[in-house]
Amino acid sequence: MTLPEGTPETNSPAPVTPEEVVWDRPADQPIVSPTFDEVTRQRTKEIISRYPQSRSALLPLLHLVQSVEGFVSQDGIRYCADALELSTAEVSAVATFYTMYKRTPCGEHLVSVCTNTLCAALGGDDIYQRLEAKLGIGHEETAGEPGTTGSITLEHAECLAACDLAPVLQVNYEYYDNQTVESAETLVEALQRGEKPAPTRGAPLTDLRTVELELAGIFPDLERSVEGPSTAPETVRGAQLAAERGWVAPPMPDTPPAMPALPEKK
Repeated sequence: MTLPEGTPETNSPAPVTPEEVVWDRPADQPIVSPTFDEVTRQRTKEIISRYPQSRSALLPLLHLVQSVEGFVSQDGIRYCADALELSTAEVSAVATFYTMYKRTPCGEHLVSVCTNTLCAALGGDDIYQRLEAKLGIGHEETAGEPGTTGSITLEHAECLAACDLAPVLQVNYEYYDNQTVESAETLVEALQRGEKPAPTRGAPLTDLRTVELELAGIFPDLERSVEGPSTAPETVRGAQLAAERGWVAPPMPDTPPAMPALPEKK
């Protein structure tokens, strides 16, 4: 039935339809932005040429956009969609799935503190809380003007794959191992002063935009980007002990053992 001053079977007022939105330009019009200059467009072509199907270049293209903007903006989404002949929905689905793509402007440095189980138990939670308090920011927030010297974006990370060196943190994805609350605070203070302390492992520290360009597959200085140790003594200690003591894995049998019989279904 219809009730007075209402919609069928309800007493609520009639729904209000939203106002019509009129776009400034057709959705399929190629994006024109001064941010993505001719150098960026040439790099885009170079990246796409590496793949048999252009859509396979989406991940590195998002890193390229992030190297230019310091994050992935809606203009960056449209740029990738236009370059790869994808819809903005397809690009957005990828950009919002992977945590390495940031949707708000980042600082000169991205500080990632591992707060997964082992790191957390050994002090990772304390490190993150101290840096939160020191910088006055929370997860994926930035202290300082984004992109300027000494600005820092902080995040807690889920497992940085360095449990043998816990607790660890990364700056622009370079490792700083065996951290304490005090050493992490000292590191952040140095970054804020514009310094670039050497990572425990990996390439010399640069800035987030340079690293994003390298993740896109563009290396302005390849030799420098592969400098530095790639392993730590703790990581290879087991292999060293095995070599010293003659330990080897048991050989594979010529005939693999039979699989156990499955119980009968009742």
